[in-house]
Amino acid sequence: MRLLLDTHALLWWWTDDKQLSVTAREAIAEQRNVVLVSAASVWEISTKFRLGKLAIAAQALKQFQSLIEADGFGHLPITWQHSLLAGGYPHDHRDPFDRMLAAQSEIEKARLVTCDAAFSAFNTQVLW
Repeated sequence: MRLLLDTHALLWWWTDDKQLSVTAREAIAEQRNVVLVSAASVWEISTKFRLGKLAIAAQALKQFQSLIEADGFGHLPITWQHSLLAGGYPHDHRDPFDRMLAAQSEIEKARLVTCDAAFSAFNTQVLW
């Protein structure tokens, strides 16, 4: 199975936060699954850290690449196709990070690991 981690799921995985569901934790740990991390997530983490909204992100930002490698996750860059779909969704949802993750999940045929109910408005398969 292909998984795309929402930003909170990625941070909760790295910090072993109990808010990460058992189902999500098991799916991420399953060696047969391909786990992807979007460029949108590091953009979101760095933006929220800069704005003082995510103090726990300092270490994650310093070690981002080594953390990704240690977990065997893959990077998912943002393409023009992702951008076209994300910008074209007819929903009123204004969060650009969510829109991008929804588009990437749809195009890459990856289940989005998220507890965010906002994704029900998109054509996104969610795992939680």
